[in-house]
Amino acid sequence: MSAPSTEEAAVLASLDNQGPALLAQVEGWSAINSGSRNLEGLAHMAKVLGEAFGPLGGNLSLRDPAVATAVDAQGRETPLLHGRNLHLIQRPEAPIRVLLTGHMDTVFAADHPFQAVHRLDDNTVNGPGMADMKGGIAVMLAALRAVEASPFAAALGYEVVLNSDEEVSSPGSAPLLVEAARRVQAGLTYEPSMPDGALAGARKGSGNFSAVIKGRAAHAGRNPQDGRNAIVAAGDLALGVAAFAKRRPTLSANPARIDGGGPNNIVPDLAILRFNLRPTTVEDQRWAEAAMAEVIAAVAAEHEVEITLKGGFGRPPKPLDANQRRLFDLVKACGADLGLDIGWRDTGGVCDGNNLAACGLPVVDTLGVRGGAIHSDEEYLLVDSLVERARLSALLLMRLAQGALPAAIAASAGANA
Repeated sequence: MSAPSTEEAAVLASLDNQGPALLAQVEGWSAINSGSRNLEGLAHMAKVLGEAFGPLGGNLSLRDPAVATAVDAQGRETPLLHGRNLHLIQRPEAPIRVLLTGHMDTVFAADHPFQAVHRLDDNTVNGPGMADMKGGIAVMLAALRAVEASPFAAALGYEVVLNSDEEVSSPGSAPLLVEAARRVQAGLTYEPSMPDGALAGARKGSGNFSAVIKGRAAHAGRNPQDGRNAIVAAGDLALGVAAFAKRRPTLSANPARIDGGGPNNIVPDLAILRFNLRPTTVEDQRWAEAAMAEVIAAVAAEHEVEITLKGGFGRPPKPLDANQRRLFDLVKACGADLGLDIGWRDTGGVCDGNNLAACGLPVVDTLGVRGGAIHSDEEYLLVDSLVERARLSALLLMRLAQGALPAAIAASAGANA
């Protein structure tokens, strides 16, 4: 790569004075509670985002979520409701096609005490979703606006997906993400970068599971031998799951909760064990699937109970393989041309980038603002990163439009289409 051309420099200059407007936009969005389970707040947020993205042109719609379910405390599978997802398609016939994704939901429910925005200093703003990821959506939109006004726009087609359920593993939007990923050649996701500007490299996968254990009730004093204790079986199963991490060090295992039980004088006949598994590789995931079947069968036989496993790996592992690294290298080169030294670090966290990469798509998934303390009431955004990261994305999109996509990636477009 080289220093920005005259045409590129003009586009980048159009972003230089947008800092105050971008900050005001993010603060306004942060004031709208859009917790993943706040359907009314998500509908409001989707409307506001639709009004913001509408002027880009293209075909904008709100897509209904896929059907999803959850296991309740009685072991019953019940409907799980999610908000609608914003979807924009622009120039699908263009030779270069990119998917840009973000999420409108936050981890902060409508009754959570963290609802307000606070300026901590001249360059640090604290607020719900400021970094994760309403700031990232603002960066995405600013870059797209700048490129749309440039001579490079005609060569670039893109899709935007802003989903409503990323913070709860995207069960309602996963089919839309896959559908869009198969039509494009590269993916850009706007999760926050690290405070120092580093990007997330490889990511572990993540699976959430509920094991429904059905035993047999009996009087704890009169005939306990006739009972089959579901709580004891759940505890045994939890220990078996926890042992996965020792048996397979590249797999994280976290038994998180046991629901069930009742009065002390009754042998409990129902328990639900909830647990999370995080595999580093696809091989880890396959091993975990086999190990779960093995330990469930063993516990069921030992305790004479029935065990039904619900859930799955909603986030596949995302290794930093050669396909991913080529796109990272392009981002790094664009950063260098803007005076930014961009590196990356592996992380155990997951996001929609996992799902996109599982489709064979090269994706960089931390192109949002610099910030930190996400998922806590100390979440913050670094103000100067709004323009900085908008410039980075704008240059990246312009370079993609000009054919900078590595040949090995471009050649795979037909496989994704």
